[in-house]
Amino acid sequence: MDEIKRIAELRALLEYHNRRYYIDNSPEIGDIEFDHLMHELERLEQLHPECYDPNSPTCRVGADLSNEFEQVKHEYPMLSLGNTYSREELFEFDARVHKQLGLGQSVEYVCELKYDGTSISLIYDEGALRRAVTRGDGVKGDDVTANVRTINTVPLKLHGDFPDRFEIRGEILMPFAVFDRLNAEREEAGEQLFANPRNAAAGTLKLQSSAEVAKRNLDCYLYYMPGRVDGITTHYDSLVAASKWGLNVAKNYKLCSSIEEVWSFIELWDIKRSELPVPIDGVVIKVNSYAQQDQLGYTAKSPRWAIAYKFKAEQANTKLLSITYQVGRTGSVTPVANLEPVRLAGTTVKRASLHNADVIESLGIHDGDWVYVEKGGEIIPKIVGVDLSRREPGANPIKFITKCPECGTALVREEGEANHYCPNEMCPPRVLGRIEHFVSRKAMNIDGMGSEIIELLLSSGKISNVADIYTLPERRDELVGLEKIVYVEEPAEHVEVSLANMFDVVSSEPRLVPKKLFSLQKRSVDNLIKAIEKSKQAGLSALIHGLGIRHIGESASKDLARNFNTIEALQSATIEELLNIEGIGKQMAESICSYFANSENIAMIDLMKSCGVVTTCTESKTSDKLSGMTFVITGTLSTNRDHFKKLILAAGGKVSDSVSAKTTYLLAGENAGSKLSKAQKLGITILDEASFMNMLSE
Repeated sequence: MDEIKRIAELRALLEYHNRRYYIDNSPEIGDIEFDHLMHELERLEQLHPECYDPNSPTCRVGADLSNEFEQVKHEYPMLSLGNTYSREELFEFDARVHKQLGLGQSVEYVCELKYDGTSISLIYDEGALRRAVTRGDGVKGDDVTANVRTINTVPLKLHGDFPDRFEIRGEILMPFAVFDRLNAEREEAGEQLFANPRNAAAGTLKLQSSAEVAKRNLDCYLYYMPGRVDGITTHYDSLVAASKWGLNVAKNYKLCSSIEEVWSFIELWDIKRSELPVPIDGVVIKVNSYAQQDQLGYTAKSPRWAIAYKFKAEQANTKLLSITYQVGRTGSVTPVANLEPVRLAGTTVKRASLHNADVIESLGIHDGDWVYVEKGGEIIPKIVGVDLSRREPGANPIKFITKCPECGTALVREEGEANHYCPNEMCPPRVLGRIEHFVSRKAMNIDGMGSEIIELLLSSGKISNVADIYTLPERRDELVGLEKIVYVEEPAEHVEVSLANMFDVVSSEPRLVPKKLFSLQKRSVDNLIKAIEKSKQAGLSALIHGLGIRHIGESASKDLARNFNTIEALQSATIEELLNIEGIGKQMAESICSYFANSENIAMIDLMKSCGVVTTCTESKTSDKLSGMTFVITGTLSTNRDHFKKLILAAGGKVSDSVSAKTTYLLAGENAGSKLSKAQKLGITILDEASFMNMLSE
């Protein structure tokens, strides 16, 4: 057979079997046979590069290329849905629909499961996937086509009587099984865990390598066509048609003839949701008739013909095994409950947050209690109650610890604060946390210096504080080949010895043996040194933020840098001078003065200066035109908000994240939301982009 024809045949055959396996759940061939066909196609495509097609089944493995996501405007805005949380609110929605349509009209509703993932819009042109775009701000989103092509449940080619061009929307999801596997791998590697399947799916979709996306085994369920297709007059019929074209339409939808039938559907899936392989958080209810949808229309934010019923957070009952205490970089001590593993919201829960001593006391938790755990999207769920009926007689109430679990220092609790703190600056987790914060992206941004590298440098004595980082370039040769060793327990050996028909058992004691986890190679060290050298130019605001002064965040660090210009001026500032800066309160001022009163902190800063770290303000100030003015930026502007933020700061103004009585102007672009409403209520002047630029140029 001609090789070009064979390529076309193999592509069609693999798409067919892919659809049978992932969408129809009725595979006709085994994995080995499928792989054999795929390998044959890969070989032929390599021989015939002129036949390249981005929608070939071979492209599902993705590419290791870095993608810069292009912003694409949606043909139809991707609006949000109104939410309802009770039967009464749902029936009120039904009453509004009937009132607007006229009491004589009957209404059908389509009920769909509300999948908890990240929204996606797919464009098909002549039956081929042409573009996949994220929701973004509802007006425009990121083009993630290369990544979406790796998802097996997204057909690259359609079949049947499909329209020439149409858009269909749905949800990208991470199945629970994949989520659990990824988090187990990340935990073993010491990496930060994903908070929940939704965040994991959204983060995966924005990875720069589509080959990495392919490894994550994402899923995609489709549920809505915003345009109209000839011959289709209802939403229900559109779902049926899309299924016939080979699209993975979300299962378990139902056509209901009354709101009572809708409620029965909701009650059913509130119970059955734990049986699903992917997360849902409610049910979406849509008016079925397109004509009625058009009659009902839209508000500024959402359609009047649809609403989402949100389920209450799931709870589970399990036993408290113990409580451990974690020490953060500021010394804050957080109690964490270790639980008997229990399934909750599709994931296995082993830990739950207890926040602080007051929470433990208010819950009245005793040793060995059975507790109610609730998960509302956090990585560590929270305990919301105690099952008193299962408490063991004589169980003792939990008492918050009085000494640091890491260094043994007596804990302190400042007046008016909820948390206990370890005051020992050299407490190991505090040292580690301070360095992790210092090298983070919003501080000195030392790329490649993760937790494992920091732990290795600390344990080997190469660094003891943040300033030591800048001495590493001079000691490069000491780093190459540096190994991270852990000691693991080798099990005891048991040997049976026969003596006159008697058996003695000789046991060796368990012993610790070294195990190498990783070592620093030349290339890794070179990249680390480059990142350290680059960070020297981060500027004063990044340095102040990186120092981790208590109560001083990113915004306050920028204010301090602009007002004092040098680290020396900030070091010698009095509380009165600090209080003169807008946004700096008494607690913050005292914390700054306390930090610079410590001779060890001054020695660190002096060492950084001697190593070439820039300790002056690098944010150029071109005028005082906006001095004394506070701006809030909202909505979609012609370019990203950071551009306008820099213009405001350069002209002496301030930028805040929230609208308040202290706000001077609101710079509002298209689709401005709640901030615009609040500014209008407070009588704050609203500027569009043109007015703002005129203000700067006057």
